[in-house]
Amino acid sequence: MKGFKSVYKAFVTYSIIFIILLFVSACSNNSSEQPNAASIGDSPISIMLPLHFPTPPSHEMHSLLEEWSGFSLDINWIPDGIYSDKMNTALTTNSLKKVTFVRNVDYLLLKNTIRSGAFWEIGPYLEDYPNLKYLNKDILKQTSVDNRIYGLYTERPSSRQGVIIRQDWLDHLGLTVPRTLEELYEVLHAFTYNDPDGNGKADTIGLADRNDLIYGAFKTVSSYFGTPNNWSMEDGTFIPEFETQAYMETMNFFKKLYNEQLINRDFAVTSKEVQRNMIISGKAGVYIGSMTDIQRLYEEAKIIDPDASFTLSNRIKGPDGYRVWSIPNYNGLYLFSKKAIKTEEELKHILAFFDRTMNKDIANLLKYGIEGKHYILENGQVRLPEETTQLRIQEVNAFYMLMIADMNNPSVMDVTEKEPLTALADQLSEDNENFLVADPAAHLESKTYDERNAELSKIITDATYNYILGNLTEQEFQQETKRWRVNGGNTIIKELTEAL
Repeated sequence: MKGFKSVYKAFVTYSIIFIILLFVSACSNNSSEQPNAASIGDSPISIMLPLHFPTPPSHEMHSLLEEWSGFSLDINWIPDGIYSDKMNTALTTNSLKKVTFVRNVDYLLLKNTIRSGAFWEIGPYLEDYPNLKYLNKDILKQTSVDNRIYGLYTERPSSRQGVIIRQDWLDHLGLTVPRTLEELYEVLHAFTYNDPDGNGKADTIGLADRNDLIYGAFKTVSSYFGTPNNWSMEDGTFIPEFETQAYMETMNFFKKLYNEQLINRDFAVTSKEVQRNMIISGKAGVYIGSMTDIQRLYEEAKIIDPDASFTLSNRIKGPDGYRVWSIPNYNGLYLFSKKAIKTEEELKHILAFFDRTMNKDIANLLKYGIEGKHYILENGQVRLPEETTQLRIQEVNAFYMLMIADMNNPSVMDVTEKEPLTALADQLSEDNENFLVADPAAHLESKTYDERNAELSKIITDATYNYILGNLTEQEFQQETKRWRVNGGNTIIKELTEAL
């Protein structure tokens, strides 16, 4: 009996120990699984994106976005003028955020990085989301790399390029809005030498430009002169734009502006912020680039000079009539880092956030701000009171960068009456559709271009600036274009021609 009791006691003891171990094991398993699920939902989505405005959105706006969407966000706002450099640094140091906005012009240089597996392919997941599955297939195709989709696009018209001009300066000098290249030159000359602000001082120039041959003034003016959009086709092969006579004429035009001091002398190294400040402060009277910048330039300029007024010109007639270069219909893409996003589950969580931003409440919060504070809702449409314009610039407008596919999103409410200059910019952007110059190679792939375009483009960029500044002769410029060909340009041309 005593032996039976000993055995029974041992059995009970081991049974209790076994049950405890099972319980601890279960708790351990639950604790290992639950934090993973929670960490995905609770861990902030880190995002790097450019700041086009003086200040990022207000804390109130950021908090509302998190509260309404149900997602925690860690947004790294980088001034637009240094954004590409910061993004490239993050890429080379392997320190990308989970989500990175890549501008169209930079995206073209990232294709080999994408091919190397640095970013998630998101195409297969889009159909799983109520909004993302309706993204424009044609635009997605424009963004694809080897027929795979890696990014969520921000939308834009085919061309917003035009000329922003101080209307009050035109009025003071008795001038009209320029409609030809000759009239544009005359305005720039008068704005420099005829005291357009009437202060009796020689303290103004015609054109404020920056260190960007694409989104600065050069490429837009170049299209007015008849330069092709990156490439032209001759005898069945591609010819780069910088080998055309129209490109040379554009350089000569800028060389004349530089020699006559009608443009800021340091334009080749001027940032966008400095360029904008020259317009805002009344040091320059013409800004050539995106016409949609006009409203913000005006609002900031009138703080300094209440009499400041602005206008636009999109039809500048050149040797071949009206022309303006066009761009793909995406301004940039949000890419998703494989190093920062460890699992497919986390990727799906982040895609769910962007899907959520396309719903009515979030989409209109990002675009217009808070009802009753930043805008007024009237009969289902948005009214933007003039007295809240500065508040929207300070607290809301930077969030526009987070909006994907907004132009065709039915959830975005219409505006009852747009601000006059914004409405004019939209109207003239639509008018640009009548004389677009497309890039004939936009849909073609060249691996050499993807691999080497950064270094090859620098040859032409440096040569263009140096010619304008008087450091290169025409013959020396042409020698640089030959160097471009020898160092890889001919291979790019061959690959693009073969891809037709």
